Amino acid sequence: MEQSIFQYDFIIKGLLGALFASITAGLAGTYIVSRRLVFLSGGITHASFGGIGIGYFAGINPVIGAAVFGILSALGVEYLSVRQRIREDSAIGILWAFGMAIGIIFIYLTPGYSPNLMSYLFGSILTVTNADIIALGILSVVLILYFSIFYRTILYISFDESYARTYSSYVDVIKYTTISLMALTIVLNIRMAGVVLVLSLLTIPPNIAMIFTRVYFRIVLWSIVAGFIGTAAGYTISFFAGIPVGATIIFTLVILWVIAKLIRQLTTKRNKS
Repeated sequence: MEQSIFQYDFIIKGLLGALFASITAGLAGTYIVSRRLVFLSGGITHASFGGIGIGYFAGINPVIGAAVFGILSALGVEYLSVRQRIREDSAIGILWAFGMAIGIIFIYLTPGYSPNLMSYLFGSILTVTNADIIALGILSVVLILYFSIFYRTILYISFDESYARTYSSYVDVIKYTTISLMALTIVLNIRMAGVVLVLSLLTIPPNIAMIFTRVYFRIVLWSIVAGFIGTAAGYTISFFAGIPVGATIIFTLVILWVIAKLIRQLTTKRNKS
């Protein structure tokens, strides 16, 4: 009698992780892609590695260290670029390199055996814990509520910040809050895809959605759907093929993007003919 893969506890945890990762990445990724903050997100992702190193050195959960470091890095980029008049790309590059350097130094200084960083660098959805699931679940609820309450202001900021300032006097507060939530989303999803690949988890699903629609709300919805299909499919393939999960998820998402492009091209040609 064949046994279902759903009898395994880690499979259920992995799929729940995939669901919450898709929700958080869909909401955050749409904002990131719309505002063209992909490079900033890459800076936050790699800078958060410094928090992982400090967490190991201090004997605390590395995710907590990464979250604090990631949020401070996001706010630091804004401060350096606006207050210190440093170009944003230069500020991102500085914090990107600084975070990676801090992480490597503190990991080297950690007493005893060097920790296994593969799950943080390349992701390991197979080792997702209950705490990871709960954290992503809470963040999913927070992001849904936040985007629902401030949807119109966030929409205006994403496409026309000047107009957004005529609509709301709290644009700066919302920008700082949103970028902090983006940093938190990136850090918590590191467990899913790793430092190296997490940026793809936030950018590929929105780009898949934008092939078919330009309406912000629909982009969010289709990003979540595309993200879950790609994440769940990649997770399943990696389980049976015995290959790294994070890389398989990103590879699957890229294949979905290619398929979506082909469908769009075929549909366009058919409508013209």
